[in-house]
Amino acid sequence: MDLKIITPVLLDAYLGELPSGMRQAFESLEDAALSTPNFSFYISVASVFSSKIEGEAIELDSYIKHKREGIAFQPDYTKKIDDLYGAYLFAQDNPLNEKNVKEAHRLLGRHLLASAWQGKYRKQNRYVATDDGRIEYVAAPPQQVESEMSRFFEDIALLLDKPMEIEEVFYYASMIHLVFVKIHPWNDGNGRCARLIEKWFLAEKLGQKAWYLQIEKMYYLHHQTYYNNIRALGLEYPDLKYEKALPFLLMLPNCLNAPVR
Repeated sequence: MDLKIITPVLLDAYLGELPSGMRQAFESLEDAALSTPNFSFYISVASVFSSKIEGEAIELDSYIKHKREGIAFQPDYTKKIDDLYGAYLFAQDNPLNEKNVKEAHRLLGRHLLASAWQGKYRKQNRYVATDDGRIEYVAAPPQQVESEMSRFFEDIALLLDKPMEIEEVFYYASMIHLVFVKIHPWNDGNGRCARLIEKWFLAEKLGQKAWYLQIEKMYYLHHQTYYNNIRALGLEYPDLKYEKALPFLLMLPNCLNAPVR
């Protein structure tokens, strides 16, 4: 494969670190008993914990009561999570490509961004700062975002066409997540979208059971490690060192051992 941006540089090292039995663990996944034709427990888990990573004050039990049983809460408590839930449902029914990722961002961004920036790449400089105001990452320059995202989706198309074992699928899903969040193409919603695309790729390659993986919950429970592993690549986009990405890539297989509710 002639990949342009989603690098295979760590694939051999990654495969050498993986636990055995990934295929068996994946095939044993089942939907939760709480799910109904109109309610997905695992999409709720994904939406809640992906939002909690971004600082949303939402609890899973409350959200399940809201979504499954129709119990009303203050709109501010649930609206961003409802938007993300809708984006996950959209991803389940549509192929992974640039057009559909933009639509998923429009859906999840309805209460994050002005409508003019929902599903639209940023035109501004962006950086990630700590709570005390220290810059810890400078994203791709705005004039490069369109071209970097074009290369990103060209690589995804190649990867979707390539037969892979499950171990290789997990590697590229994590690398897709990492490359996307480092480009940082939106004005907001980058983390939520990166985690959605990661699972979307897994589902395209491995099937419906990928939606039952509690990936977002695993990242939330280890969110300091998650952020540290993302930071490890460097401060500025042109100088990123993907050879330092192995600790991040090795997080995803841990979701196969997550307890199932």
